[in-house]
Amino acid sequence: MMKKILFFAIVALLLAACQDSEKQLLKRAAELCPYIPDHELSEKSKPYMTADFYNVLDTMFNQLPEFEAMDHEWLYYFVTGNGGTIADFEVTGVEKNDNTNAVATLKVRQKWEDGSFDENSDVEEHKLYMEKVNGQWLISDFDGHKADCIRHIAINKKEQAVRIAINNYLVQEIGEHYLKGERCIPMMIMVHEEEELFMGDFWVLWYDQAGDTLKCVSGGNHSGLMTLKKEGDQYKVVSFDQTVNGAGNEASARRIFGEYFDIYQNIHSNEKVREAVRQEQLREYVKKHNLNVKYYQDYGWPAVEL
Repeated sequence: MMKKILFFAIVALLLAACQDSEKQLLKRAAELCPYIPDHELSEKSKPYMTADFYNVLDTMFNQLPEFEAMDHEWLYYFVTGNGGTIADFEVTGVEKNDNTNAVATLKVRQKWEDGSFDENSDVEEHKLYMEKVNGQWLISDFDGHKADCIRHIAINKKEQAVRIAINNYLVQEIGEHYLKGERCIPMMIMVHEEEELFMGDFWVLWYDQAGDTLKCVSGGNHSGLMTLKKEGDQYKVVSFDQTVNGAGNEASARRIFGEYFDIYQNIHSNEKVREAVRQEQLREYVKKHNLNVKYYQDYGWPAVEL
C-alpha cells in the first residue's frame, strides 16, 4: 500500500511539474512578445533572441541597402504591417517539442496608440518559436521568417556582387572616356535578368564635390545587355552589347532588349523614374563613403536635395 501511495505521489509531482512548466512557458512567451520585430530591430531585443536569429534579422534590417526596404518591404515588418497601429498579443497556447524547443500560438489584434482597438483589423494567429539556451527561453523564429530572410540574404548577396561588377565596369571601362571629376558614380536600373545576362538602363556620371554638393561634370547613357561570368564569389563583365547613339538608337535598343523593349523604353524615357533612382543610389553612395553631401547638381540646373 505504501509503495502505491508513493508511486501516485511521484506521478502527481511529475504532473504538477509539467503543468508548472507549461505555465512558465506561457508566461515566458508573453514576456518575449514585445521583442518581436516590428518595422525595426531594436538593440534591446538582442538578449531575448537566439544569436543566429538576431544576426539574421540584423543583416535584414540594418545591413542591406536602403532600397531593399522598398523592394522587399514585407520582410521588414512581421506583425502590424502599415497603418500606425500597435500589436496587442495574447498567448493562447504553447507546445513543447522537446526539452529545448517550443512553439507558442499567439492571437494578435491591432490597437491605436490611445489603447483603442482598430475595428477594421481582424484577429490574426501567429507562431512564436522558442529555444532554450543556457537555461533561458529565447525567440528562435517567428512564423518561419528566419528561412525567408536567409533566402533573401542569399539573393541579395548575388545582387550586390552583380552590382559591384557592373559598377566597376562602368567606372573603369566606360568612365575612362569622359571628362573626369573627383568621383565616378554610375546609375543603373535593371530591366531584365536571366542567369548571367543583365539588361539595364546604365548611366556613367562624374562629379566634383563643392561643399555639401556633388556637381556633375560629365556623363552619359550606356544602355544595353551585359554578360557576366562568375569567378568564385565575384562576377566579372565579359561582354557589353550597348545601344548606339543617333539615328540607330531605337533599332539597336529593339534588337538588344527584344521582348523587354517596352519595359526599357518606359524606364528610359521617364525622367522622374530616372531621377528618383539616381537620388536613391546617390544617397546609398554618400552613406557608404561617409560623405558630407546633401545635394547634387547638374550644370545649369538648380541643386537637388538628397
